[in-house]
Amino acid sequence: MTSPLPSPKKIEDNDESDNKLEMANLVCLELSTEERAVFPSIAEPNIGSTENAQPNGKGGSPLHDSSNDSPQAPKEKVDLPCFGGEKRKPLDDTDISQETKKAKLETRALKAKRPGFSDERYNETDYYFENGLRKVYPYYFTFTTFTKGRWVNEKILDVFAKEFRAHPPEVYERCIKSGSLTVNYNKVDTDYRLRHNDLLANLVHRHERAVVSDPIQIVHMDDDFVVVNKPPSIPVHPCGRYRHNTVVFILAKEHGLKNLRTVHRLDRLTSGLLIFGRTAGKTRELEQQIRTRQVSKEYVCRVEGKFPDDEVICEEPIRVVSYKIGVCKVAPDGKDCRTDFRRLSYNGSTSVVLCKPLTGRMHQIRVHLQYLGYPIVNDPLYNHTVFGPEKGKGGVQNKSDDQLIGDLISIHNAESVLGLDESDIESPLLLPSEDLAKKDSAKTVGQVARPSEVAEESLKQDQLTTQSEQKFEPESPSSVQSTCDKSRITFDENCAECKMNFKDPQPEDLIMYLHALKYSGKDWSFNTPLPKWADENWKEE
Repeated sequence: MTSPLPSPKKIEDNDESDNKLEMANLVCLELSTEERAVFPSIAEPNIGSTENAQPNGKGGSPLHDSSNDSPQAPKEKVDLPCFGGEKRKPLDDTDISQETKKAKLETRALKAKRPGFSDERYNETDYYFENGLRKVYPYYFTFTTFTKGRWVNEKILDVFAKEFRAHPPEVYERCIKSGSLTVNYNKVDTDYRLRHNDLLANLVHRHERAVVSDPIQIVHMDDDFVVVNKPPSIPVHPCGRYRHNTVVFILAKEHGLKNLRTVHRLDRLTSGLLIFGRTAGKTRELEQQIRTRQVSKEYVCRVEGKFPDDEVICEEPIRVVSYKIGVCKVAPDGKDCRTDFRRLSYNGSTSVVLCKPLTGRMHQIRVHLQYLGYPIVNDPLYNHTVFGPEKGKGGVQNKSDDQLIGDLISIHNAESVLGLDESDIESPLLLPSEDLAKKDSAKTVGQVARPSEVAEESLKQDQLTTQSEQKFEPESPSSVQSTCDKSRITFDENCAECKMNFKDPQPEDLIMYLHALKYSGKDWSFNTPLPKWADENWKEE
């Protein structure tokens, strides 16, 4: 049962705290992890300034004239990298000025905290379905950033060698010499010294991670809100190696729902209720309700063992061990939080538990269940002996934070366990090392090369309907047939991933038994059906 949300109370335009929250929220929606990496001035979601807002406190339009603040164009002509074997016309001063101004406008648009992406971004590539998974055709993408103040007068190679330590200097030297990493769209020498307003551009051949093929179900939709039932494995918004395979992109591409504002978020592996705002006022109102704890949240999970019969209340404080890899633990110096638990069923080996978090700390339910000694059955992070023989029960770990982080990175495959991917840990090409410690900081862009847009001619085009021609809504992952058009699998001879053979994960390996079941306010309520694994008679096959 659902009922519409109440009409918003009047929110003053000069309410600075609400404006800051709204802007921080929109940044998280609009920027992918890599994009936040290359726009370091807005890398943190906790924005402490409203200098980019209009006088009424709302985000400014990115379409305003910024001719007075665009960087001066270089005087020399520039030869762009050659795409598809055809030499492009050199840019003259006017062309460079327009290109640089466009990048400047895009940067200002990001800083204006406007939600959503352009149609050009949505149309970069398409989906196809294979082996019960939703996949994305590889595509080319350019990351851009303007020179930071501390980089001015430094050699470009020295800056990358010092601030982006995931790769040895030889890798960055190769990128600069190949022309895939440019300054003001111009190939430069490795000893080029960066100047104010220099625009760094980095071309990448992107390979996104696969997610489950389950469709995103619309729970409720009106002029103010869109409420969906998110499948597991799909991130809410672009991050790491996920861009088109995210909820906001799928909703835009397949349902025409663009410019949505995130009200709250779910972990990538968590399924369930997810609310988006369609207007700034309604979004702020619901955010305010959540922030002031006027919203009741209910989750269900399946945990190891027989959970106690009586209600269990856990009020252990939680501290973030590492924002970089997203790991938390119970600690005396953590933030206050509380979760109420009640067992719903027990099948002889595992229990279905109803969870009511009264606060919203990172990984709160998972960490509290680990502390209680009843970790989620298939939690790839908190149900592991890396936390100790008792898997962190009672908060006992007997290792320092640094040891825990190192062990997690070395033991686990980052993609399936930490919720990250290899590049998040190993390849931050455009992320300064000091930014890695910041909340929601981005990680990686990976080595890039000039593209050669060729698909291997030996691949025959499948006579199947592609995602661009027909929406595909499978009944279950196992029922999905391949819709891959192999002629659209671009191959870049200098792309390391193009030369690797990746084994597809099983859809069941991309699921965690934690589901957002119900969100309720004073006179509104949204809920989803129980997932199959929450049935009292369910047993793991």
